[in-house]
Amino acid sequence: MNIAVDSGSQADVCGSVQVMVSIAPGGKLPHYASKGAAGMDLFSNERITLRPMERKCVGTGVRLAIPPGYEGQVRPRSGLALRLGLGMVNSVGTIDCDYRGEVGVILINMGSDDVELDKGERIAQLIISPVAHADLVEVSEVPLDTARGENGFGSTGTR
Repeated sequence: MNIAVDSGSQADVCGSVQVMVSIAPGGKLPHYASKGAAGMDLFSNERITLRPMERKCVGTGVRLAIPPGYEGQVRPRSGLALRLGLGMVNSVGTIDCDYRGEVGVILINMGSDDVELDKGERIAQLIISPVAHADLVEVSEVPLDTARGENGFGSTGTR
């Protein structure tokens, strides 16, 4: 099977949405690190030290005006997790379309050593994604006639 890949811009491949952004003095504009990157890098707007098992909300200096029908998803960086043991407590973090405050990233140091991050370091990724509101219909019981039914955790296999 041959799969054709268009070498156009990321916007051509993934679609595009306009998001207004303001940056605090000394802050950095989020941006895609490569043409095929799914997320934009978010940068620390402060210098911090995290002790082992300590968590902090790290400011990015970024405020967004995400349009209705979209959300911002803040995701951890795998390189920080592997190298330094840093993760996000609330991964994936959600930025609602009606939020206009500074984007913060709740980092936790799961390693055994203190971690120092300088202002301007990449600390997370930002993805803008479409969302749909559900119209919930209350019923006495949901249908169970699927291949999986009520089988939960681990029921589709362990590998």
